[in-house]
Amino acid sequence: MKLVTFEVVTPVGPVQRIGAISQDKIIDLNMGYTHYLADKKSSRRAYELASAMLPPDMIAFFRSGQEGREATETTIDYVTKQPAKGPILGTRGEKIVYEMAEVKLKAPVPRPNSLRDYIAFEGHASLSGLRQLDKAWYEIPVCYKGNTDTVIGTEEVIPWPGYTDLLDYELEYGIYIGKEGKDIPRERAEEYIAGYTIFNDISARDIQLQEMMVGLGPVKGKDFCSVMGPCIVTPDEVDPSDMRMIARINGEVWSENNSGTSYWTWPQIIEFASMEETLYPGDFLGSGTVEKGCGGELNKWLQPGDVIELEVEGIGILRNRIGEKPPKRTFIR
Repeated sequence: MKLVTFEVVTPVGPVQRIGAISQDKIIDLNMGYTHYLADKKSSRRAYELASAMLPPDMIAFFRSGQEGREATETTIDYVTKQPAKGPILGTRGEKIVYEMAEVKLKAPVPRPNSLRDYIAFEGHASLSGLRQLDKAWYEIPVCYKGNTDTVIGTEEVIPWPGYTDLLDYELEYGIYIGKEGKDIPRERAEEYIAGYTIFNDISARDIQLQEMMVGLGPVKGKDFCSVMGPCIVTPDEVDPSDMRMIARINGEVWSENNSGTSYWTWPQIIEFASMEETLYPGDFLGSGTVEKGCGGELNKWLQPGDVIELEVEGIGILRNRIGEKPPKRTFIR
């Protein structure tokens, strides 16, 4: 199942909804389930019940748990079996099915509850063996915490901060936590994964290097933008131990690798992340960059106007354009 957060324009302005991709169309899950309840169950409380079971917000949807998942499957089945006599409309004339071109896809979770990005690939961490890793790297999975307020989705413009000359992409993917848990054993960790998405951990390499030379960060090197999307794919549809990962810049392949080269597994990462700490629905955990999955490892650098496409097998393509470079800004003590 592929789930998305999307935006539609209404007479009162843009409205955000969640949907499922079916046959290259998007089904508005909340409105579809409302119509199902009114039609098949003759419910007088269809709108109220649908908003409780399939709310138009991804984190609230995660919290609905198995009931929400079952309601989603019911909705997809019901809507796709409707006679194709014209547009499928809700009880009050609401649109239920959209063409892709009719909507704007947002990040699957526009504002994650939290953002942890790990460095799970030994090849990237060691610069393909050129750097000796400390033994601590092999003992615990380590992450940085990012800015949840600057997450953008596919087709949105990536801003170029005035304080950097070296903007870089990072070919990653990640998971969203689907239910609350603390001290989660690795044997049960997969129960807590709501789904997978592509992650572009955009980085300002020059200021990132300055920050990390002090022993903390990165902050300014990362916090200006993180890209997620185009959808969430539920765990039953992908194999995280074997997904082809590709980065194209202006159509040219710069990076190609496989998710199966990761040193740390998601069950290990979830177990450590939840040790004496609660994970919540909507928390995002990134994989870190695959080996040679960024321009810094290749000595190739992005330019204004470049189009980045990150493709992960089974999930899709995350596409963004780099914005214009503003006048240089420097910090003076």
